Amino acid sequence: MSKLSSDLHDKLTSALASREARWIRRRLPDPNTSSSTSPLIDFNSNDYLSLSNSSTLRTRFLEKLSAAPDVLGSGGSRLLVNGLAHSALEARLTEFFGVEAALLFNSGFDANVGFFSCVPQLGDVLVYDEYIHASVHDGMRASRVERDSQVAFRHNSIEDLRMVLEGLLGGSEKLTTGEASLFLAVESLYSMDGTFAPLQEIVDLLEELFPKGNGYLVVDEAHSTGIYGPQGRGRVALLGLEDKVLARLHTFGKALAATGAVILTNVLIRDYLLNYARSLIYTTSLSYANIVAANSSFDMLTNGIAQYLSTRLLSLSSYFSGTLRPRLIESRIPPDLLSLPSHLTPNGEPSPIIPIMTAHPRPLSAYLLALGMNARPITWPTVPKGKDRIRVCLHAGNTTADVDRLIAGMVRWAEEILVARKNGEDRNVGDFVVSKL
Repeated sequence: MSKLSSDLHDKLTSALASREARWIRRRLPDPNTSSSTSPLIDFNSNDYLSLSNSSTLRTRFLEKLSAAPDVLGSGGSRLLVNGLAHSALEARLTEFFGVEAALLFNSGFDANVGFFSCVPQLGDVLVYDEYIHASVHDGMRASRVERDSQVAFRHNSIEDLRMVLEGLLGGSEKLTTGEASLFLAVESLYSMDGTFAPLQEIVDLLEELFPKGNGYLVVDEAHSTGIYGPQGRGRVALLGLEDKVLARLHTFGKALAATGAVILTNVLIRDYLLNYARSLIYTTSLSYANIVAANSSFDMLTNGIAQYLSTRLLSLSSYFSGTLRPRLIESRIPPDLLSLPSHLTPNGEPSPIIPIMTAHPRPLSAYLLALGMNARPITWPTVPKGKDRIRVCLHAGNTTADVDRLIAGMVRWAEEILVARKNGEDRNVGDFVVSKL
């Protein structure tokens, strides 16, 4: 291995030191806190339906694996080796979701990069929710769409979206005549905030402003797959908007406890992606074992097990918010220490993702870790500055006792800080870590 020059060494070290000083340096979590055998209560992973610990899914996977004619590797890119298992899974997903065509990708990241880097053409326009996933940004940067034709709108704001779209139409005759296309990118469930895109209102707005049919909606369903809609088909299907969406992304690595992703679209775009999506063309495809695992997970959707788990999950989410909210009021905890975001209303639709807003996410996470709970801090640049939080992810395998323990731990941390402030103690918030255990 060659040694780094002193100049490069100093630049890299300085950049990391800068992040360290601002408490935003990323590190891999302790593997002992991330494994399925960890003694910590999981409020961190995206395993929403707890299928990674399902003995039923494990048994089904092992049975299918032992019967599969191909298990190891995949032989190369899909354009080099198109395995029967891969083709069969795409056919299954085409039927399951009721679409023209389905195309597998190695990950949701690869799928978004592949789609947005090649499908929008020169002269087209890209509009996206300001909270859209980083993979969409990477795809847009690699696309032929000019930078000044890539425009964000305020998160989930139909009013701001209307203003953006009308402004673009007013400045582009080709958009008005239908010679150019507009692609609108949203997530059905946002991974950091647990908010739902107003899909029906977005569809209505596109149909109103783009009567030529050149306004296209692309929906990332990564965090809603398996949880919402008939048999876990997602929120587009829940709202009956399948025919109003150009492309949908579903991933297998979150609630489905597998690996990979699929883009659901029409036959023409599928063929175009096969020819131009570099993240598909120039990579080895998912192994046969991955395909067997994804197939096993979709069995959980079709046999009703996932529906049972999602019902339990969403009930637990409502319980968590409904229990924490009055505790925060009773304890008179200021919002800078601990608060629920304004979109989490008592009658709102439950989400497995619940951000706990706090100006001190790392000390709170360390406090909870000492109490046997894994809830990770999220800071800039993953979320906007001033929007630091603990991102609580609930799971069907959590119990109400687990949730009560989490609530008690968070409230106790905040109360200890308030007592110290009242007593005039000059202590850093980071000092409030459980020492009694």
